Amino acid sequence: MQRTRNLLFAVVALTLVVALVAAPGHSTKTAKAQEPGTLLEVAAAAGNFTILLAAVDAAGLTDTLNGEGPYTLFAPSDEVFAALPEATVAALLSDTALLTEILTYHVVPGTVMAADVMGMDGQSATTVEGESINISIKEDKVVLDGNAEVVTPDVVASNGVIHVIDGILVPLVDVDPLLTEGDIVTAGSSTVFPLSTVMAQRFEEGGYTGTITVDSVGTGAGFERFCVNGETDISNASRPIKQEEADSCAALATPRTPVEFRVGTDALAVTVNPALECVSDLTIEQLAQVYSAVVTNWNEINPDCGDVPIALFSPGTDSGTFDYFVEAIFAKDETPLLAANPQLSEDDNVLVQGVEGNPGGIGYFGYAYYTANASALKILNINGVTPDFETAESGEYPLSRPLFIYSASEILAEKAQVADFINFYLTNVDDEIGAVGYFPASNASISVAKLNLYIALYAAMQ
Repeated sequence: MQRTRNLLFAVVALTLVVALVAAPGHSTKTAKAQEPGTLLEVAAAAGNFTILLAAVDAAGLTDTLNGEGPYTLFAPSDEVFAALPEATVAALLSDTALLTEILTYHVVPGTVMAADVMGMDGQSATTVEGESINISIKEDKVVLDGNAEVVTPDVVASNGVIHVIDGILVPLVDVDPLLTEGDIVTAGSSTVFPLSTVMAQRFEEGGYTGTITVDSVGTGAGFERFCVNGETDISNASRPIKQEEADSCAALATPRTPVEFRVGTDALAVTVNPALECVSDLTIEQLAQVYSAVVTNWNEINPDCGDVPIALFSPGTDSGTFDYFVEAIFAKDETPLLAANPQLSEDDNVLVQGVEGNPGGIGYFGYAYYTANASALKILNINGVTPDFETAESGEYPLSRPLFIYSASEILAEKAQVADFINFYLTNVDDEIGAVGYFPASNASISVAKLNLYIALYAAMQ
Protein backbone atom coordinates (compact mmCIF):
# COMPACT_ATOMS: atom_id res chain seq x y z
CA MET A 1 0.00 0.00 0.00
CA GLN A 2 2.78 2.44 0.91
CA ARG A 3 4.57 1.65 -2.32
CA THR A 4 1.35 2.30 -4.25
CA ARG A 5 0.83 5.62 -2.49
CA ASN A 6 4.40 6.68 -3.18
CA LEU A 7 4.00 5.77 -6.83
CA LEU A 8 0.73 7.66 -7.07
CA PHE A 9 2.31 10.75 -5.57
CA ALA A 10 5.13 10.57 -8.05
CA VAL A 11 2.65 10.06 -10.87
CA VAL A 12 0.74 13.12 -9.79
CA ALA A 13 3.88 15.18 -9.89
CA LEU A 14 4.87 13.96 -13.30
CA THR A 15 1.41 14.35 -14.69
CA LEU A 16 0.65 17.96 -14.07
CA VAL A 17 3.89 19.86 -13.86
CA VAL A 18 6.61 20.16 -16.36
CA ALA A 19 9.42 21.54 -14.25
CA LEU A 20 8.67 21.27 -10.59
CA VAL A 21 11.64 22.75 -8.83
CA ALA A 22 11.88 20.96 -5.51
CA ALA A 23 9.99 19.63 -2.54
CA PRO A 24 8.06 22.12 -0.36
CA GLY A 25 10.11 23.95 2.22
CA HIS A 26 13.36 24.05 0.29
CA SER A 27 12.40 24.48 -3.37
CA THR A 28 13.70 28.01 -3.76
CA LYS A 29 17.06 27.40 -2.13
CA THR A 30 17.65 24.17 -4.04
CA ALA A 31 16.79 25.58 -7.45
CA LYS A 32 18.63 28.86 -7.07
CA ALA A 33 21.77 27.08 -5.89
CA GLN A 34 22.17 25.33 -9.26
CA GLU A 35 24.13 26.66 -12.22
CA PRO A 36 21.51 27.45 -14.85
CA GLY A 37 20.85 24.47 -17.07
CA THR A 38 17.83 23.90 -19.27
CA LEU A 39 14.41 23.88 -17.70
CA LEU A 40 14.47 20.11 -17.38
CA GLU A 41 18.05 20.11 -16.12
CA VAL A 42 17.02 22.51 -13.37
CA ALA A 43 14.22 20.11 -12.49
CA ALA A 44 16.58 17.13 -12.60
CA ALA A 45 19.10 18.93 -10.39
CA ALA A 46 16.51 18.99 -7.62
CA GLY A 47 17.24 15.27 -7.33
CA ASN A 48 13.82 13.68 -6.91
CA PHE A 49 11.91 14.12 -10.15
CA THR A 50 13.07 11.16 -12.23
CA ILE A 51 9.52 9.98 -12.93
CA LEU A 52 8.48 13.52 -13.75
CA LEU A 53 11.14 13.78 -16.42
CA ALA A 54 10.17 10.38 -17.81
CA ALA A 55 6.55 11.52 -18.07
CA VAL A 56 7.53 14.69 -19.89
CA ASP A 57 9.45 12.50 -22.31
CA ALA A 58 6.43 10.21 -22.71
CA ALA A 59 4.32 13.23 -23.58
CA GLY A 60 6.84 14.21 -26.24
CA LEU A 61 7.94 17.37 -24.47
CA THR A 62 11.55 16.58 -23.56
CA ASP A 63 13.13 17.91 -26.74
CA THR A 64 10.96 21.02 -26.60
CA LEU A 65 11.81 21.89 -23.01
CA ASN A 66 15.48 21.09 -23.51
CA GLY A 67 15.53 23.15 -26.70
CA GLU A 68 16.49 26.76 -27.27
CA GLY A 69 13.15 28.18 -26.17
CA PRO A 70 12.90 30.41 -24.38
CA TYR A 71 9.89 29.28 -22.35
CA THR A 72 8.20 30.30 -19.13
CA LEU A 73 6.97 27.42 -16.96
CA PHE A 74 4.35 27.86 -14.27
CA ALA A 75 5.09 24.89 -12.03
CA PRO A 76 2.87 23.58 -9.20
CA SER A 77 4.62 22.47 -6.02
CA ASP A 78 4.44 18.99 -4.53
CA GLU A 79 1.78 20.12 -2.07
CA VAL A 80 -0.65 20.59 -4.93
CA PHE A 81 -0.53 16.97 -5.97
CA ALA A 82 -1.24 15.27 -2.66
CA ALA A 83 -4.96 15.97 -3.04
CA LEU A 84 -5.30 14.33 -6.45
CA PRO A 85 -7.59 11.27 -6.29
CA GLU A 86 -6.48 8.04 -7.90
CA ALA A 87 -9.23 8.26 -10.53
CA THR A 88 -7.89 11.61 -11.70
CA VAL A 89 -4.38 10.23 -11.97
CA ALA A 90 -5.63 7.21 -13.89
CA ALA A 91 -7.56 9.37 -16.35
CA LEU A 92 -4.51 11.46 -17.12
CA LEU A 93 -2.17 8.50 -17.50
CA SER A 94 -4.56 6.71 -19.82
CA ASP A 95 -4.59 9.50 -22.41
CA THR A 96 -1.33 11.03 -23.63
CA ALA A 97 -3.16 13.76 -25.55
CA LEU A 98 -5.01 14.85 -22.41
CA LEU A 99 -1.79 14.79 -20.41
CA THR A 100 -0.05 16.89 -23.05
CA GLU A 101 -2.86 19.48 -23.03
CA ILE A 102 -2.52 19.94 -19.29
CA LEU A 103 1.28 20.06 -19.35
CA THR A 104 1.55 22.53 -22.23
CA TYR A 105 -1.00 24.82 -20.60
CA HIS A 106 1.69 25.47 -17.99
CA VAL A 107 4.15 26.68 -20.67
CA VAL A 108 4.22 30.18 -22.18
CA PRO A 109 6.57 31.01 -25.09
CA GLY A 110 9.26 33.53 -24.22
CA THR A 111 10.90 34.53 -20.97
CA VAL A 112 8.31 36.28 -18.84
CA MET A 113 9.88 37.46 -15.60
CA ALA A 114 7.90 38.27 -12.46
CA ALA A 115 8.27 42.01 -13.05
CA ASP A 116 6.70 41.56 -16.48
CA VAL A 117 3.78 39.58 -15.08
CA MET A 118 3.15 42.20 -12.38
CA GLY A 119 2.40 44.65 -15.18
CA MET A 120 -0.20 42.37 -16.81
CA ASP A 121 -3.12 42.74 -14.39
CA GLY A 122 -6.34 41.96 -16.24
CA GLN A 123 -4.48 40.63 -19.27
CA SER A 124 -3.73 37.11 -20.46
CA ALA A 125 -0.80 35.09 -21.76
CA THR A 126 -1.14 32.57 -24.58
CA THR A 127 0.26 29.14 -23.74
CA VAL A 128 1.89 26.49 -25.89
CA GLU A 129 -1.37 24.54 -25.52
CA GLY A 130 -3.18 27.37 -27.34
CA GLU A 131 -5.50 28.70 -24.67
CA SER A 132 -4.67 31.78 -22.62
CA ILE A 133 -3.94 32.06 -18.91
CA ASN A 134 -5.79 34.92 -17.20
CA ILE A 135 -3.55 37.09 -15.04
CA SER A 136 -4.60 39.20 -12.08
CA ILE A 137 -2.73 40.99 -9.31
CA LYS A 138 -4.25 40.65 -5.86
CA GLU A 139 -2.55 42.21 -2.84
CA ASP A 140 0.70 42.47 -4.83
CA LYS A 141 0.58 38.78 -5.70
CA VAL A 142 0.29 37.24 -9.15
CA VAL A 143 -2.77 34.99 -9.47
CA LEU A 144 -3.31 32.86 -12.56
CA ASP A 145 -6.78 31.79 -13.70
CA GLY A 146 -8.16 32.90 -10.36
CA ASN A 147 -6.78 29.99 -8.37
CA ALA A 148 -3.01 29.64 -8.72
CA GLU A 149 -0.69 32.06 -6.96
CA VAL A 150 2.96 32.50 -7.88
CA VAL A 151 4.79 31.60 -4.67
CA THR A 152 8.39 31.44 -5.95
CA PRO A 153 9.16 33.61 -8.99
CA ASP A 154 12.11 33.85 -11.35
CA VAL A 155 13.89 30.50 -11.06
CA VAL A 156 16.17 31.05 -14.03
CA ALA A 157 17.22 28.37 -16.54
CA SER A 158 19.36 28.67 -19.65
CA ASN A 159 16.32 28.44 -21.90
CA GLY A 160 13.72 30.26 -19.85
CA VAL A 161 12.34 30.75 -16.38
CA ILE A 162 10.25 28.83 -13.87
CA HIS A 163 7.62 30.33 -11.57
CA VAL A 164 6.45 27.96 -8.84
CA ILE A 165 2.68 28.14 -8.24
CA ASP A 166 0.36 26.72 -5.61
CA GLY A 167 -2.35 25.47 -7.95
CA ILE A 168 -2.84 23.55 -11.17
CA LEU A 169 -3.63 25.46 -14.37
CA VAL A 170 -6.53 23.93 -16.29
CA PRO A 171 -7.46 25.09 -19.83
CA LEU A 172 -11.18 25.55 -19.23
CA VAL A 173 -12.89 28.03 -21.54
CA ASP A 174 -14.17 31.21 -19.87
CA VAL A 175 -17.93 31.10 -19.35
CA ASP A 176 -20.32 33.86 -20.45
CA PRO A 177 -23.60 33.29 -18.55
CA LEU A 178 -25.44 35.27 -21.22
CA LEU A 179 -24.74 32.48 -23.70
CA THR A 180 -25.84 29.66 -21.38
CA GLU A 181 -29.26 28.11 -21.99
CA GLY A 182 -31.27 25.47 -20.13
CA ASP A 183 -32.39 24.95 -16.54
CA ILE A 184 -30.31 23.65 -13.61
CA VAL A 185 -31.60 21.78 -10.56
CA THR A 186 -29.54 21.56 -7.35
CA ALA A 187 -30.35 20.30 -3.86
CA GLY A 188 -28.58 19.07 -0.75
CA SER A 189 -26.61 20.40 2.19
CA SER A 190 -28.07 23.23 4.24
CA THR A 191 -24.48 24.29 4.91
CA VAL A 192 -23.60 24.66 1.23
CA PHE A 193 -27.04 26.11 0.42
CA PRO A 194 -26.18 29.79 1.08
CA LEU A 195 -23.00 29.55 -0.97
CA SER A 196 -24.70 27.87 -3.94
CA THR A 197 -27.54 30.39 -3.70
CA VAL A 198 -25.11 33.30 -3.97
CA MET A 199 -23.29 31.67 -6.89
CA ALA A 200 -26.62 31.07 -8.66
CA GLN A 201 -27.56 34.71 -8.15
CA ARG A 202 -24.24 35.86 -9.54
CA PHE A 203 -24.68 33.58 -12.57
CA GLU A 204 -28.08 35.15 -13.18
CA GLU A 205 -26.65 38.65 -12.75
CA GLY A 206 -24.13 37.75 -15.45
CA GLY A 207 -26.96 37.29 -17.95
CA TYR A 208 -28.11 33.68 -17.50
CA THR A 209 -31.82 33.53 -18.39
CA GLY A 210 -32.59 29.93 -17.43
CA THR A 211 -33.85 28.79 -14.04
CA ILE A 212 -31.55 27.58 -11.26
CA THR A 213 -33.32 25.76 -8.43
CA VAL A 214 -31.36 25.50 -5.18
CA ASP A 215 -33.04 23.46 -2.41
CA SER A 216 -31.83 22.98 1.17
CA VAL A 217 -32.72 19.42 2.22
CA GLY A 218 -29.56 18.10 3.89
CA THR A 219 -26.64 16.23 2.37
CA GLY A 220 -28.16 12.76 2.71
CA ALA A 221 -31.49 13.78 1.22
CA GLY A 222 -29.64 15.62 -1.53
CA PHE A 223 -27.74 12.49 -2.53
CA GLU A 224 -31.04 10.58 -2.47
CA ARG A 225 -32.49 13.00 -5.01
CA PHE A 226 -29.30 12.81 -7.05
CA CYS A 227 -28.47 9.09 -6.89
CA VAL A 228 -31.76 7.33 -6.09
CA ASN A 229 -34.33 9.49 -7.83
CA GLY A 230 -32.00 10.91 -10.48
CA GLU A 231 -33.86 14.21 -10.43
CA THR A 232 -31.14 16.79 -9.72
CA ASP A 233 -28.15 17.96 -11.74
CA ILE A 234 -25.97 19.04 -8.82
CA SER A 235 -25.87 17.78 -5.24
CA ASN A 236 -24.54 20.11 -2.53
CA ALA A 237 -22.69 18.26 0.23
CA SER A 238 -20.93 18.98 3.50
CA ARG A 239 -19.22 15.58 3.41
CA PRO A 240 -17.85 13.28 0.70
CA ILE A 241 -20.29 10.97 -1.04
CA LYS A 242 -20.66 7.56 0.63
CA GLN A 243 -19.96 4.36 -1.28
CA GLU A 244 -23.57 3.21 -0.97
CA GLU A 245 -24.71 6.52 -2.44
CA ALA A 246 -22.30 6.17 -5.35
CA ASP A 247 -23.59 2.61 -5.84
CA SER A 248 -27.14 3.98 -6.04
CA CYS A 249 -25.99 6.41 -8.74
CA ALA A 250 -24.52 3.50 -10.70
CA ALA A 251 -27.75 1.51 -10.33
CA LEU A 252 -29.98 4.15 -11.94
CA ALA A 253 -31.69 3.22 -15.21
CA THR A 254 -29.37 5.82 -16.73
CA PRO A 255 -26.26 5.31 -14.59
CA ARG A 256 -24.47 8.29 -13.12
CA THR A 257 -20.76 8.55 -12.33
CA PRO A 258 -20.39 11.15 -9.56
CA VAL A 259 -17.76 13.87 -10.02
CA GLU A 260 -16.60 15.77 -6.93
CA PHE A 261 -15.84 19.49 -6.79
CA ARG A 262 -14.37 21.04 -3.65
CA VAL A 263 -15.73 24.59 -3.28
CA GLY A 264 -14.75 25.76 0.19
CA THR A 265 -14.01 25.08 3.84
CA ASP A 266 -16.34 25.26 6.80
CA ALA A 267 -15.45 25.51 10.46
CA LEU A 268 -18.23 23.81 12.39
CA ALA A 269 -19.47 26.36 14.92
CA VAL A 270 -20.30 25.09 18.41
CA THR A 271 -22.45 27.75 20.06
CA VAL A 272 -24.15 28.37 23.39
CA ASN A 273 -26.58 30.91 24.76
CA PRO A 274 -24.75 34.26 25.29
CA ALA A 275 -25.90 34.28 28.91
CA LEU A 276 -23.60 31.32 29.60
CA GLU A 277 -20.57 33.47 30.44
CA CYS A 278 -18.89 30.70 32.43
CA VAL A 279 -18.00 28.61 29.37
CA SER A 280 -15.82 29.80 26.49
CA ASP A 281 -13.95 26.64 25.51
CA LEU A 282 -14.66 22.91 25.32
CA THR A 283 -12.33 20.05 24.56
CA ILE A 284 -13.38 17.34 22.14
CA GLU A 285 -13.73 15.02 25.14
CA GLN A 286 -16.03 17.47 26.93
CA LEU A 287 -18.07 17.92 23.77
CA ALA A 288 -18.55 14.16 23.61
CA GLN A 289 -19.60 14.10 27.27
CA VAL A 290 -22.10 16.90 26.73
CA TYR A 291 -23.66 15.36 23.61
CA SER A 292 -23.88 11.89 25.13
CA ALA A 293 -25.53 13.24 28.31
CA VAL A 294 -22.67 11.99 30.48
CA VAL A 295 -22.63 15.63 31.56
CA THR A 296 -26.10 17.17 31.93
CA ASN A 297 -25.47 20.41 33.80
CA TRP A 298 -23.04 23.20 32.97
CA ASN A 299 -21.75 23.23 36.54
CA GLU A 300 -20.12 19.88 35.74
CA ILE A 301 -18.00 21.71 33.16
CA ASN A 302 -17.39 24.76 35.35
CA PRO A 303 -18.71 25.03 38.92
CA ASP A 304 -18.99 28.80 38.46
CA CYS A 305 -21.89 28.20 36.09
CA GLY A 306 -24.27 27.29 38.89
CA ASP A 307 -27.30 25.10 38.26
CA VAL A 308 -27.88 25.42 34.51
CA PRO A 309 -29.24 22.27 32.83
CA ILE A 310 -27.77 21.57 29.40
CA ALA A 311 -30.22 21.64 26.48
CA LEU A 312 -28.93 19.88 23.35
CA PHE A 313 -29.70 20.96 19.80
CA SER A 314 -28.41 19.07 16.76
CA PRO A 315 -28.95 18.87 13.00
CA GLY A 316 -31.09 15.92 11.93
CA THR A 317 -29.77 12.55 10.85
CA ASP A 318 -30.13 13.37 7.13
CA SER A 319 -27.71 16.25 7.55
CA GLY A 320 -24.10 16.08 6.44
CA THR A 321 -23.33 18.27 9.44
CA PHE A 322 -24.75 15.56 11.72
CA ASP A 323 -22.66 12.92 9.94
CA TYR A 324 -19.51 14.99 10.27
CA PHE A 325 -20.10 15.73 13.95
CA VAL A 326 -20.74 12.05 14.73
CA GLU A 327 -17.55 11.08 12.89
CA ALA A 328 -15.42 13.73 14.59
CA ILE A 329 -16.80 13.39 18.11
CA PHE A 330 -18.07 9.81 18.36
CA ALA A 331 -15.90 7.92 15.84
CA LYS A 332 -18.90 7.43 13.51
CA ASP A 333 -21.13 5.91 16.22
CA GLU A 334 -24.31 7.98 16.43
CA THR A 335 -25.80 5.88 19.26
CA PRO A 336 -24.52 8.00 22.21
CA LEU A 337 -25.73 11.23 20.63
CA LEU A 338 -29.20 9.95 19.77
CA ALA A 339 -29.54 8.34 23.21
CA ALA A 340 -29.00 11.79 24.74
CA ASN A 341 -32.26 12.83 23.03
CA PRO A 342 -31.23 16.19 21.56
CA GLN A 343 -33.74 18.31 19.68
CA LEU A 344 -33.08 17.41 16.04
CA SER A 345 -33.87 19.57 13.04
CA GLU A 346 -32.78 19.76 9.42
CA ASP A 347 -33.49 23.51 9.61
CA ASP A 348 -30.50 25.35 11.04
CA ASN A 349 -32.74 28.30 11.90
CA VAL A 350 -34.61 26.06 14.35
CA LEU A 351 -31.30 25.20 16.02
CA VAL A 352 -30.29 28.86 16.27
CA GLN A 353 -33.64 29.76 17.81
CA GLY A 354 -33.39 26.84 20.23
CA VAL A 355 -29.97 27.84 21.54
CA GLU A 356 -30.96 31.49 21.70
CA GLY A 357 -34.13 30.69 23.63
CA ASN A 358 -32.65 28.34 26.24
CA PRO A 359 -30.18 29.59 28.92
CA GLY A 360 -28.35 26.25 28.85
CA GLY A 361 -28.65 25.70 25.12
CA ILE A 362 -25.82 24.34 22.97
CA GLY A 363 -25.93 23.64 19.25
CA TYR A 364 -23.65 23.14 16.27
CA PHE A 365 -23.97 24.07 12.60
CA GLY A 366 -22.03 25.58 9.71
CA TYR A 367 -19.99 28.70 10.41
CA ALA A 368 -22.16 30.81 8.09
CA TYR A 369 -25.19 30.29 10.29
CA TYR A 370 -23.21 31.49 13.27
CA THR A 371 -21.99 34.63 11.49
CA ALA A 372 -25.54 35.39 10.35
CA ASN A 373 -26.75 35.11 13.94
CA ALA A 374 -23.66 36.19 15.89
CA SER A 375 -25.59 38.72 17.98
CA ALA A 376 -27.84 35.94 19.32
CA LEU A 377 -25.20 33.29 19.96
CA LYS A 378 -21.83 32.76 21.63
CA ILE A 379 -19.28 30.67 19.75
CA LEU A 380 -16.93 28.39 21.69
CA ASN A 381 -13.28 27.64 21.11
CA ILE A 382 -12.60 23.92 20.69
CA ASN A 383 -9.41 22.54 22.23
CA GLY A 384 -8.40 26.14 22.79
CA VAL A 385 -8.55 27.01 19.08
CA THR A 386 -10.73 29.77 17.64
CA PRO A 387 -12.31 28.97 14.25
CA ASP A 388 -11.03 31.33 11.54
CA PHE A 389 -9.56 31.12 8.03
CA GLU A 390 -6.06 30.15 9.12
CA THR A 391 -7.10 27.51 11.66
CA ALA A 392 -9.77 26.05 9.37
CA GLU A 393 -7.52 25.76 6.32
CA SER A 394 -4.56 24.40 8.28
CA GLY A 395 -6.72 21.91 10.16
CA GLU A 396 -5.64 23.32 13.52
CA TYR A 397 -9.28 23.92 14.35
CA PRO A 398 -10.46 20.37 15.04
CA LEU A 399 -13.94 20.78 13.54
CA SER A 400 -13.04 22.15 10.11
CA ARG A 401 -14.37 20.31 7.06
CA PRO A 402 -14.46 20.60 3.26
CA LEU A 403 -17.55 21.67 1.33
CA PHE A 404 -18.48 20.12 -2.01
CA ILE A 405 -20.80 20.14 -4.94
CA TYR A 406 -21.27 16.99 -7.03
CA SER A 407 -22.46 16.34 -10.53
CA ALA A 408 -22.02 13.35 -12.83
CA SER A 409 -19.93 12.91 -15.96
CA GLU A 410 -23.07 11.86 -17.84
CA ILE A 411 -24.88 15.06 -16.84
CA LEU A 412 -21.90 17.22 -17.78
CA ALA A 413 -21.78 15.56 -21.20
CA GLU A 414 -25.52 16.02 -21.78
CA LYS A 415 -26.21 19.43 -20.23
CA ALA A 416 -23.79 22.17 -21.22
CA GLN A 417 -25.54 24.57 -18.84
CA VAL A 418 -24.54 22.44 -15.84
CA ALA A 419 -20.90 22.36 -16.95
CA ASP A 420 -20.98 26.12 -17.54
CA PHE A 421 -22.40 26.81 -14.10
CA ILE A 422 -19.87 24.59 -12.32
CA ASN A 423 -17.03 26.20 -14.30
CA PHE A 424 -18.35 29.63 -13.33
CA TYR A 425 -18.80 28.51 -9.71
CA LEU A 426 -15.22 27.25 -9.38
CA THR A 427 -13.75 30.32 -11.07
CA ASN A 428 -15.61 32.86 -8.95
CA VAL A 429 -16.35 31.17 -5.62
CA ASP A 430 -13.40 32.72 -3.80
CA ASP A 431 -14.83 36.18 -4.51
CA GLU A 432 -18.05 35.34 -2.66
CA ILE A 433 -17.28 32.73 -0.02
CA GLY A 434 -16.03 35.11 2.66
CA ALA A 435 -19.19 37.22 2.57
CA VAL A 436 -21.28 34.07 2.95
CA GLY A 437 -19.38 33.15 6.10
CA TYR A 438 -17.10 30.32 5.00
CA PHE A 439 -13.43 30.06 4.12
CA PRO A 440 -11.84 29.50 0.70
CA ALA A 441 -10.52 26.09 -0.21
CA SER A 442 -6.82 26.03 -1.00
CA ASN A 443 -5.77 26.89 -4.53
CA ALA A 444 -4.66 23.29 -4.91
CA SER A 445 -8.13 21.99 -4.02
CA ILE A 446 -9.92 24.33 -6.42
CA SER A 447 -7.40 23.33 -9.09
CA VAL A 448 -8.23 19.67 -8.57
CA ALA A 449 -11.93 20.49 -8.89
CA LYS A 450 -11.31 22.30 -12.17
CA LEU A 451 -9.22 19.39 -13.38
CA ASN A 452 -12.03 16.95 -12.56
CA LEU A 453 -14.40 19.09 -14.63
CA TYR A 454 -11.96 19.30 -17.53
CA ILE A 455 -11.39 15.54 -17.58
CA ALA A 456 -15.14 14.88 -17.61
CA LEU A 457 -15.71 17.32 -20.48
CA TYR A 458 -12.69 15.98 -22.38
CA ALA A 459 -14.02 12.42 -22.10
CA ALA A 460 -17.43 13.52 -23.36
CA MET A 461 -15.85 14.92 -26.53
CA GLN A 462 -13.97 11.75 -27.45
